[in-house]
Amino acid sequence: MSDQSPVPVRPRLGRVALNSGLLGAMFLMATSAIGPGFITQTTTFTAQLGAAFAFAILISILVDIAVQLNVWRVIGVSNTRAQDLANKVLPGAGYLLAVLIVFGGLIFNVGNIAGTGLGLDAMIGLDPRIGAVVSAAIAIVILAVKRLGVALDRILVVLGLLMIGLTLYVATVSAPPVGEALRQSVLPEAATSDLFLATITIIGSTVGGYITYAGAHRLIERGQGGRANIAAITQTSVTGILVTGVMRLLLFLAILGVVTGGVAIMESPNPSAEAFYQAAGEVGMRLFGMILWAAAVSSVIGASYTSISFVTTFSPWLEHHKGKLVTAFIGVSLAIFLVSGQAPTTLLVMAGALNGVILPVGLGLLLWVAFRHSATLLDGYRYPRWLLTIGVAAWVLTAYMAVNSLSGIAGLWR
Repeated sequence: MSDQSPVPVRPRLGRVALNSGLLGAMFLMATSAIGPGFITQTTTFTAQLGAAFAFAILISILVDIAVQLNVWRVIGVSNTRAQDLANKVLPGAGYLLAVLIVFGGLIFNVGNIAGTGLGLDAMIGLDPRIGAVVSAAIAIVILAVKRLGVALDRILVVLGLLMIGLTLYVATVSAPPVGEALRQSVLPEAATSDLFLATITIIGSTVGGYITYAGAHRLIERGQGGRANIAAITQTSVTGILVTGVMRLLLFLAILGVVTGGVAIMESPNPSAEAFYQAAGEVGMRLFGMILWAAAVSSVIGASYTSISFVTTFSPWLEHHKGKLVTAFIGVSLAIFLVSGQAPTTLLVMAGALNGVILPVGLGLLLWVAFRHSATLLDGYRYPRWLLTIGVAAWVLTAYMAVNSLSGIAGLWR
């Protein structure tokens, strides 16, 4: 049973006020998703598909909402982290989930660290390796210093709004064909196979791996879980996905305006930076650096916080040393980057493939909790059938993605 009050609580429906804890959870999820990989994928698919990529963005947002509604609802109502719920319904599953999350988070964090260095290079001309060290130190201070840790929610909100505001400016300057993008969001003019590939790829990057649980774990840590907070949990989970969707849409429009103008950005060593430069000149390049840095450093925070949140519940010692574990996690990520000079390609591919496996495994376990264990693990909460239905539909799609991911992992060892 939950440690909530034994008196039945009727959830308050309708609009709810988003306090700092809810905003922090929402932006932790959103900014975790908006990393260097997010920017690269959006650029690549926009260049390849043009306005038709709007269709993939729309479908991915709908699937992402179905996934996050269920993940946040189960974790939030149970007031229990995903790995502990998994261990309760299938002993050992939580430990396996934690291993997968931590490994994937660590390798992707190397890419995030690399992104911070590249961002500072584009923004102020700082050597990428020095920029990575400075950025890692900033992330460690934010997560380790108690006073700043309390302000983490506000820091994430500021970083998220900064990225959206700057990208909105570039999207306006590049003058994209908005009407054409709207039309092709429902009537795409691209090969179905290409659109499907783009859709499942950006779904995996938005709600795959540690990102799936970032906001929900932050939510219950801030004491915002339980049946009494169902309305807030629902609104926050959906709004977080919409924030991510808005950022991807603005980035898509910014790049689309350049691509439709005839610029071959994919011929550049850094297509994303080239798009911003073509849209707004030197100012665009500096803005790109600022956006990339904000995206990367917020993803470092999200990956580190969420990955460590998957192991601290296993023993009081781990919980007591959570700050040191987060510092070590960032330190190891930085060391791998400094030694290799970049995120090791094979490991990044493997981590990306594992994200495709983690999503249906974790989602499936949480849906099983909702279907079979609501009386004991959800404090007797009657889980909505409509929500379970869309969750199962999303699970089917993510399971298909997992099969492709496993094929990719097998290919690495041939």
